[in-house]
Amino acid sequence: MDKQHKLMIHIFLISYLFSSFDVIASAGAGGNPEETSVGGNPFTPKAYLVRYWTNKINNDLPKSSFLLSKASPLNAVDSAAFTKLASQNALDSHLDAFCSSAKLLCFHDLSPSLEKHDKDANFQVYNNKNFTNYGGSRPGGVDSFKNYSNGDNLPVDSFRRYSRGASGHSETFANYGPDGNVVDQSFNSYGIGATGGNGDFKKYNDFVNVPNLRFTTYAAEGNGKKHAFTSYTENTNSGNEEFTSYGKNGNGIPNEFSGYGKSSNVIGSGFTAYGETANGANDTFTSYGFDGNVPENKFRSYGDGGNGAIDEFTSYREQSNVGDDSFQSYAKNSNSAKVNFANYGKSFNEGTDKFTGYGKGSSSHSIGFTIYGVNNTFKDYTQKGITFSRYTNRSSATMASMAASGGSINRWVEPGKFFRESTLKRGTVMPMPDIADKMPQRSFLPRAISSKLPFSTSKLAELKRIFHASDNSTMERILTDALAECERAPSRGETKRCVGSAEDMIDFAISVLGRNVVLRTTENTEGSKQNVMIGSVKGINGGKVTKSVSCHQSLFPYLLYYCHSVPKVRVYESDLWDPKTKTKINHGVAICHLDTSDWSPTHGAFMALGSAPGRIEVCHWIFQNDMTWTIAD
Repeated sequence: MDKQHKLMIHIFLISYLFSSFDVIASAGAGGNPEETSVGGNPFTPKAYLVRYWTNKINNDLPKSSFLLSKASPLNAVDSAAFTKLASQNALDSHLDAFCSSAKLLCFHDLSPSLEKHDKDANFQVYNNKNFTNYGGSRPGGVDSFKNYSNGDNLPVDSFRRYSRGASGHSETFANYGPDGNVVDQSFNSYGIGATGGNGDFKKYNDFVNVPNLRFTTYAAEGNGKKHAFTSYTENTNSGNEEFTSYGKNGNGIPNEFSGYGKSSNVIGSGFTAYGETANGANDTFTSYGFDGNVPENKFRSYGDGGNGAIDEFTSYREQSNVGDDSFQSYAKNSNSAKVNFANYGKSFNEGTDKFTGYGKGSSSHSIGFTIYGVNNTFKDYTQKGITFSRYTNRSSATMASMAASGGSINRWVEPGKFFRESTLKRGTVMPMPDIADKMPQRSFLPRAISSKLPFSTSKLAELKRIFHASDNSTMERILTDALAECERAPSRGETKRCVGSAEDMIDFAISVLGRNVVLRTTENTEGSKQNVMIGSVKGINGGKVTKSVSCHQSLFPYLLYYCHSVPKVRVYESDLWDPKTKTKINHGVAICHLDTSDWSPTHGAFMALGSAPGRIEVCHWIFQNDMTWTIAD
């Protein structure tokens, strides 16, 4: 037997002795040895979590099956193996196995496809595909993508050099990626140098959760190829689309964006070098960002150096909530550009728009703003040739007054999402928001693994390497967004921490509340999106003003919670009944924030309830898979 095998056996025996001691110790402290061992194996992450709970929490209340269900599913052998790989900084070479065994959120690594086709193709019920060199140099023909990636979880699709150099070749994307969760799609070098033809995107990524779409050098140097985006990312949640070098150096390319991002929630779109040095481009944005919630759109170097371009923005971001648009170097150095903004930004809750270097250095341009909204900054733009008709400009004092009086009601705040404390009375009928968890299912990592992984923006490159996150990818965005939120400075009176293991969560909770704690969460999702009747109500800690630690999911490869404690809250538990049958359907947990003085005046709670910071308390339910820790009664 070699020395390495002997060493491994010694380590195993030592670990077993210590683990056995832990089992006996926890049993003596009131734990159940069978429960602690979880099926008789004391080496699994879940078994360790049970022992950790017993050692850290000083009460005899049942352990939370809710928290235990989120423990890592790794068996003892895999846990040891992946812990070793993490310590060696080598998890990236075994990512697929790691993600599958540990139940993590990871994206498929698509292998390049050199497959070609020389006839019309009909792709139905397809997903996770890399289309490389498809439709290249084809004369005529139609490729149809119907019900592509329909309802798929984490679809990754890549279209590279698709329809490149083709003549009269048309593509149709109908019902592409509907109801998908965290989609990642890339159109690279799509339609480069193509002549004629039609690219049609209908109901593209409708009702999708967290889409990330990239159109890079799309239709660059194309000749008269028309692209239409109809109902594109409509009703999506937290989307991000990037159009880079779209239509660059194109000749007479008409593009239509109809119903783009309509009724979406926090959609972000970036148009960089769009139509740059193009000749006779014709772009129409109709109902773009209509009725959206916090849409953010950036147009950089759009139409820069273009010749005879015509751009129309009709009902752009109309009735949206707090949008933010940035036009930088728009139509700069262009020749005879014509841009028309009609009903732009006529929002019920105004956003901010910035026009920097707009129309600068251009010749014979015509730019018209008709019924244009408020809160806009025009910096370093050419006044000649620009017309403002019925331009609205209300002061910030007026906007603050509207918010305080409830005059600006946010239709995007779902009924029942926020409510007053007086609502929690037996017999009250109230709307219940959609409390269902929309995030992909993931599990905690064992602390032995999570503690060995980087977790800071300063080590983003290392994180990207581990999780195979390419630049500008969905995974990169997931990593950066979560890190930014976790590294954000706490608000006044807030204590916060992001936790990637159940052990870290327990430590944070008891550091704030002490060791006599209990975890509470809403029992199920029954009653969501319908009226419910309040049954019996119990105020936690006697209904007194207390402290709690609430934990909310963050999107990350492994299960990550943003946990925080804020002062002056009351926590309630309540039975929820069906108003018609008077039968119990759920048991909800609600938290009421008594001090809202530091909240933003545009917070959805004040838009929904019609008040202002510091004037009212605000209550909300604990949603599915979120939780709150309190001192045990």
